Amino acid sequence: MESFLLILTGATLAFGLVWYRQQKLTFMGQTPEDFAGKGPEFDLREHLKGPILCEGVIYGPTGRVSSRFVADMDASWDGNVGVMTEKFHYDSGDTQDREWRLTLGNDGSIKAEAPDVVGTGTGQQKGPGVVLNYKIKLPEQSGGHVLDATDWMYLVDNGAIINRSQFRKYGFKVAELVATMRRKDAA
Repeated sequence: MESFLLILTGATLAFGLVWYRQQKLTFMGQTPEDFAGKGPEFDLREHLKGPILCEGVIYGPTGRVSSRFVADMDASWDGNVGVMTEKFHYDSGDTQDREWRLTLGNDGSIKAEAPDVVGTGTGQQKGPGVVLNYKIKLPEQSGGHVLDATDWMYLVDNGAIINRSQFRKYGFKVAELVATMRRKDAA
């Protein structure tokens, strides 16, 4: 009986350490407050406007590159309401279009909608960081799965934006995206 309790205690401790690491020390453990006052202020209306060039890679669940892409984006704003169109060109020759409708709150909150987003995405901008959480429905040729997406965008001092996104199914990471975004006039 004593051995069983020792094993149970060890397993509980190991589970707790893994949970703590996942919640506090990894990509998913970041919070907007982590970026407050730590660099240039990321204002979507200012930094995501006009024609934007985006270049990136998508990693599969094992960490290997599964796709590369270049995207042409264009964003316009009317006060706190914006529309951003995206046209992706993948290395496979496939293309994909998306149109985001973004609404900013005076407190830095973000509401985001797009045709392949299930419901409304929510986010926050603070300091040089922006986070956006949403559920995305993949195209049928990619399985049609609905994935939980977390996008983090980081503004760097020269005005470029680094985007890192993770996509999860049942809590397991199934893909990751890393991309740069910069205004075409600065490219």
